[in-house]
Amino acid sequence: MANAEMLRRLALSLDGTVEAPHFDRTAFKVARIYATLARDGLTANFKFKPDEQSLKCTVLPAAFSPVDNAWGRQGWTTAVLSELNETDLRDALETAWKHALPAKRRS
Repeated sequence: MANAEMLRRLALSLDGTVEAPHFDRTAFKVARIYATLARDGLTANFKFKPDEQSLKCTVLPAAFSPVDNAWGRQGWTTAVLSELNETDLRDALETAWKHALPAKRRS
């Protein structure tokens, strides 16, 4: 079962990631924010492409759901951390992290 400490450890292990406050959440970013952690540590939001979001929500519906607004239509997806194992969490972070890299590093 994943938790906030595991998310923080995995995110900060991704090259170039920094942790910073973001409104009432904690953000993990490289060139852009790719994940945020709720203050209570129970959920996280990830920036996926819409097709990745659809796949995650279909394969693990108890864990993933689109954010409930225009951000969700852009691929932002909420995850209930307790519904993820470490492999699923790592995959979500790596997927989102790749999209946040500077364009020259994405290829």
